[in-house]
Amino acid sequence: MAAPSLRAGDSRPPGPAAAIPRRHSPAYSRVEQLLGRDQCVLLDGGMATELEEREIPGYELRDDAVWGTWALLDAPQSVVGVHRGYVEVGCDIISTNTWGIQGAMNGEGAAAGTPPADWMELARRGIQLGRAATAELGRAGDCAVAFSMHGDVADERGLERLELLARAFEDEPPDLVLLETMSLIRETTFEAIATMVATGFPVWLSFRRCRHGLCGVFGQHWGGPEGDLFGRAARRFEEMGVSALLINCIPPDHVAGMLPWLRDFTDLPLGVYPNLGYYTESGWAFDRRIGGREYAELAAAWRDEGAQIVGGCCGVRPEHIAAASAKLAGTRPGRPRAGSFEGYRGDSGGAPTDAGRVPPPGWSDERERPLYPLPMPQILLEPGVFVPTPGSLLTWQHLFRDRLGAGKRCLDVGCGTGLLTAQLALNGAAHVHAIDIDERAVANTLSNAFRNGVADLVSAERVDLYPWNPEQRYEVVVASLYQMPNDPLEQLASHRPLDYWGRSMLDHLLLLLPGLLEADGVAYVMQLSILSQRETLRQLERHGLRSRVIDFSFFEFSSLFRDYEEQIRRVEELSDAFHLRFGDADTMVAYLLEVTPGGGVAPPARRRPA
Repeated sequence: MAAPSLRAGDSRPPGPAAAIPRRHSPAYSRVEQLLGRDQCVLLDGGMATELEEREIPGYELRDDAVWGTWALLDAPQSVVGVHRGYVEVGCDIISTNTWGIQGAMNGEGAAAGTPPADWMELARRGIQLGRAATAELGRAGDCAVAFSMHGDVADERGLERLELLARAFEDEPPDLVLLETMSLIRETTFEAIATMVATGFPVWLSFRRCRHGLCGVFGQHWGGPEGDLFGRAARRFEEMGVSALLINCIPPDHVAGMLPWLRDFTDLPLGVYPNLGYYTESGWAFDRRIGGREYAELAAAWRDEGAQIVGGCCGVRPEHIAAASAKLAGTRPGRPRAGSFEGYRGDSGGAPTDAGRVPPPGWSDERERPLYPLPMPQILLEPGVFVPTPGSLLTWQHLFRDRLGAGKRCLDVGCGTGLLTAQLALNGAAHVHAIDIDERAVANTLSNAFRNGVADLVSAERVDLYPWNPEQRYEVVVASLYQMPNDPLEQLASHRPLDYWGRSMLDHLLLLLPGLLEADGVAYVMQLSILSQRETLRQLERHGLRSRVIDFSFFEFSSLFRDYEEQIRRVEELSDAFHLRFGDADTMVAYLLEVTPGGGVAPPARRRPA
């Protein structure tokens, strides 16, 4: 059955290479015989990492553009020595030290300025050194040499260089070609594979993928949802004449479940060779917890899942391969189906779980309320209403965390979308009254209260804070008010007053608080650092209030604040107001103040004249 097209109208490279002469050496024919008898084919382990482990004088991993390829010139006998180590422990295939040859092709890193003839010579040298190792140990006819290279080819130039590479094989033929550590599947991927298949040598492919999709050396997953894209690609690889499909360059604990899933799409021989190390800026980091015995146990599990080919990538050493060889001797590959694998939920590549284990509980707070995703109220932003600011979100965080307002009469001053109103009501407030000077904000707050199922606990009205004469007291008041220094000489079409210091609304709220708060009431008020602390303390003292900072967060200048940078600078020069600067980024601090009456009986609420 033909594989489904990966993309409507895509142009396919040549299909099965029936007309292409097969160039199967005796060593590769032996590999085919092993696979035919269900015996495990053993790949080698890491090359660049083994050179690093051996601390060869004068050798260093020059850069990750060419990886360990330059040891072909710097330390050829050491390369042969690494190959020998793997041949001695019984590997059926060793890979040339040419994984990073694309860097040499592209003139990257240490290969900058390298002419084409030089990288082609590197390719020949890599094959020659592999052959030397097998010949020295009398295994020239039964240990295959795979020409290894990073298989991701992104453009036409890369495809042209692959055609040149095929010429190098005429002088020094490998037993097979291993395009490895591939990731994205693009049209150039299929074109590159077709180019290599056209050489007549067996072509094996290996991808950095697990059941989540694209996977990195740390186990990180960076690709979007793919569904069965990779499975359909595997089927297409088989139709094109590819000889085996493998998984490499991922942590061992990410292998589980991948081979059974792939088996539903292809009859190609499948294999795996993960990492036990990764490269960092300070050098190689290796997983020393996994020795030969542990690696052999992992290999046995992969074999049970259907692995026909097993080896290792970065950090895997000859002792790991030797232990795996002994463990896998006489075994046959398992044939579990993807749907029967207990370590994964469903067929869509869900998050891994250990068989038989209950998944760990999700993140929660001290009250065991789930925090992922964060249970924000459902808020719809109506046209013309301001988006909640970082200051509002800071206040919301405390309302949510401490369930503030439960059982109390609450007031939300400058309600905007009604985010704080909704949270107070969801916390179990007896009632929440919301006020704002903008009719649109009042309507938005009421609609969001309905949206969150708390409409019966919420009232709202349009209020101009300055002439407002509150008629009742509240046990909790929350306020995240507009605070912006303005030049009073500007003409500003807004309901907000022009205010040189940016604190008119805050100061007026502090004036009202003694008449708004019950004797044991508390207000949560946000203040930005571009307003003076000293003046706020003076106003609090004047009105018999006390305060403390209960939290703070950072509030980057938006375009609105950028428009008033000059006036903000004037205020900071004339007071203790401040903001932070990181390079070109200007950032304010948003302080959350807890304000309470200073003691005694609060003054009576002002009454509107009859």
